[in-house]
Amino acid sequence: MAGIGFELRKLLRKDTLLGLIRAYAYAGVISSGPWVLSIIGILIIGIFSLGAVVPDIAVSQFQVTVTYLIAISLVLTGTVQLAFTRFCADRAFEKREDLILPNYGGVTLLVTVIAGVLSLAAAVFLFPEQSILFRVLMAASFVVLCNIWIATVFLSGMKQYKAILVLYALGYGITVVGALLLRFLDLEGLLLGFLLGQVTLLAGMLVLIVRGYPALSMVSFDMFRPRYLYPSLMLVGFFYNAGVWADKAMFWFYSGTGSEVIGPLHASLIYDIPVFLSYLSLIPGMAVFLVRMETDFVEYYSNFYDAVREGGSLSYIEEMRNQMVFVIRQGIFQILKIQAISALVIMVAGAQIFAALGITDLYLPLLKVQLVATALQVVFLAIINVFCYLDQRRMLVLLTGLFFVLNVIFTGISLYLGPQFFGFGFLLSLAVCVMLGLWLVNRKMGELEYSTFMLN
Repeated sequence: MAGIGFELRKLLRKDTLLGLIRAYAYAGVISSGPWVLSIIGILIIGIFSLGAVVPDIAVSQFQVTVTYLIAISLVLTGTVQLAFTRFCADRAFEKREDLILPNYGGVTLLVTVIAGVLSLAAAVFLFPEQSILFRVLMAASFVVLCNIWIATVFLSGMKQYKAILVLYALGYGITVVGALLLRFLDLEGLLLGFLLGQVTLLAGMLVLIVRGYPALSMVSFDMFRPRYLYPSLMLVGFFYNAGVWADKAMFWFYSGTGSEVIGPLHASLIYDIPVFLSYLSLIPGMAVFLVRMETDFVEYYSNFYDAVREGGSLSYIEEMRNQMVFVIRQGIFQILKIQAISALVIMVAGAQIFAALGITDLYLPLLKVQLVATALQVVFLAIINVFCYLDQRRMLVLLTGLFFVLNVIFTGISLYLGPQFFGFGFLLSLAVCVMLGLWLVNRKMGELEYSTFMLN
């Protein structure tokens, strides 16, 4: 993310309050913008479609369908996102950028085929009571979403952060307008509007990608050769995304908390709304995370390894290591402080929001638990990012795999114990992984010079 780091450093260099605010606002928008635009777009469609779409349940069916499409597509493509990012970074370092675009074509082709087969099978066998148009639109939307996640990762590697945000705004703007104009077609109209917006978003991304890299061919599968492939990164991507969605899925399908919405798809009103509100508090924490990681940490990280490669003095190398440790600690403390503030704001407004949505105040404790869990999730992302920079793939597999397993186990226990324990599965799994991750980061940074010189 050197591109955004450069932009943030330029804003912070002004050393003014306005420059500081602009830097954090820029980081917050870039880090959370696509996700926020996606959720807000779907909510706007639902709000303005109530009463205009008959029956009203069709609005819920649309929102639940899109939620499943997003969740499953993220888990599926998560297996190649980090591995492909590493492939692109390595080829750029080797000055072999002509291999990047063809392998993007290969990854996209593979993902499209797998997503197409899975979505068509699901449409045919799992939704026999729905119209053919609905099934076609659902399958097409799933394929397009999978391609969008791959393209987003690719553009991030190209440092096209502003372009990503603009394209997401355009795509979801068209999604909202299209869905509202086509809502007279009920469920199918809403889904068609969603698909039109996603196709626009993907088309814009493809234009930027094709223009950004030279290529002698359009499709190559070099990335999947043993010497280029990183199975550990594929596991990390899968475990993290599966872990994030594991507790949600368990609440959806547990008889006491979930209910059937459309076909085999379930939802959990008592769990989904608090989770969504808690994720809004991610934005400030993600801004702090991005500013710290992409300015101070990256600077000291680069200085450390430049000194190692160029024969810098041991005292300078140790100083850069110490500065990295200091930035990590300060960054985590700042994330927790800013997350606490945003959590308090949402807690204060939580009762009014629940009343407006017709949800009982009995689930306010669940919101508070989720807000704490969300703060820990930002810290967990920071730890993952540090290990990515240090190329500690075994640590990443351990932490993300543990997160997935513990979330499943602890969420199952919380469902068995009853409503007063709802949300604690996600919270405790993150707490364990964050504590273990911080200990591992501290240990790794303590032996960084040894591992750099003696094990490479």
